[in-house]
Amino acid sequence: MVKTRVLIIDDSALVRSLLTEIVNRQPDLEAIGAAPDPLVAREMIRALNPDVLTLDIEMPKMDGLVFLERLMRLRPTPVVMVSTLTERGAEVTFKALELGAIDFVSKPRLGIAAGLQELAGDICEKIRVASKARLIRHLRPAAATNTTSATGDQPAAKRAAAQYSRVSTEKLIVIGASTGGTEAIREVVSRLNADSPAVLITQHMPPVFTRSFAARLDGLCRMTVSEAQDGERVLPGHAYVAPGDRHMKLVRCGANYMIALDDGPPVNRHRPSVDVLFKSVAQVAGQNALGVILTGMGRDGATGMLEMRHAGAFNIAQDEASCVVFGMPREAIAVGAVDEVLPVIRMAERLQSRLAEIGATHRI
Repeated sequence: MVKTRVLIIDDSALVRSLLTEIVNRQPDLEAIGAAPDPLVAREMIRALNPDVLTLDIEMPKMDGLVFLERLMRLRPTPVVMVSTLTERGAEVTFKALELGAIDFVSKPRLGIAAGLQELAGDICEKIRVASKARLIRHLRPAAATNTTSATGDQPAAKRAAAQYSRVSTEKLIVIGASTGGTEAIREVVSRLNADSPAVLITQHMPPVFTRSFAARLDGLCRMTVSEAQDGERVLPGHAYVAPGDRHMKLVRCGANYMIALDDGPPVNRHRPSVDVLFKSVAQVAGQNALGVILTGMGRDGATGMLEMRHAGAFNIAQDEASCVVFGMPREAIAVGAVDEVLPVIRMAERLQSRLAEIGATHRI
């Protein structure tokens, strides 16, 4: 068996030791070295040519993000970030994903030895995924146009969208993603118009990170983006991100769409689960929904998207060339759940043209 060769980069001797032990317990993985800082790591990479790196963010001599940017520019290598489960850690992690990191592990702040051992299975699985993932350089996201009035601290376009109370909430867009999904979601949602139908998003991610992810998207998009709340009304011009520890479902209350969150068991090993969202949309919205499945490992979302298509929804999958991991889209395509397969950069345009087609049909 050819083992995946892993180089561990962390300024903590304890973390280096723990990660080395965790990796070496796996028959298909091998920790070939451990570096205390990026300068040592740079020489070890040249000498050892690892398949995957695990990388801490806050380190001496060189910041992890500076090192990552240089690595991806000069010697692209799959990277799994190791970040603390904090608001600050989440913000920096999203920057790392933007720079080209494949995924991240939430390093506990307290009880680190026991915490990392509990995460051992997740760590090793993410290393395996990273070893097979496609390295994609993302364009830096442009901030949403923040044209403010003399009275407001909220962008004018977002205020206008929020005031669209007469726009029908009947149409909506639902998006599911996992590994590589944060940048893919940004590519789609940041290109949608301010008065787009509502967007519901399930991305596999821990709780603190979904809150930070929603805030980051809100600063980059013309739509208003927030972490979803239980019982919240679904409005056009708004995008809702499922909290990292709860399933998100679409329900109807009278003529309105609403969000329901629940603490049910993981589905396809995930909570939130894309299948849970998609199946609820199939039942409640049917042909009024547009489904999008993006990059990610596994098959979460395939069954739910097939139910959406049977209910009359129009579904798009991300193509293999633009995916970090062509797992979830491939499974959805394989079961016949998808109408079109597109590169991520063309999805927003297609969603908007499809909505225009539906509108023209209804006017005939």
